Amino acid sequence: QVQVMESGGGLVQAGGSLRLSCEVSGSIFRFNDMGWYRQAPGKQREWVATATNGGSIDRIDHADSVKGRFTVSRGNAKNTVYLQMNSLKPEDTAVYYCFAGLRRSYWGQGTQVTVSS
Repeated sequence: QVQVMESGGGLVQAGGSLRLSCEVSGSIFRFNDMGWYRQAPGKQREWVATATNGGSIDRIDHADSVKGRFTVSRGNAKNTVYLQMNSLKPEDTAVYYCFAGLRRSYWGQGTQVTVSS
């Protein structure tokens, strides 16, 4: 059974940093696509970043709203992904969800990130 587990959320002041981690267990395959979405209160879930690593493809993409502040990366261990978040703003407050798979087949339960002003 595939399980996706996020960690690293918390409360931070504006301008601070947090690092989210995500690990997928229970899969014998390596997911080429892993990344992050977030959902703020009263808003739809929005894509944050994707790290694609497999075969001849090695690529990272970030939403415009976080470009230059957040960095997604893959870990050395199979099926791990990180999100380094710097210069956090109150509008970054949301539940952050990790996904795995090209079709976003697997999701974690989410980790809360709260940025105080």
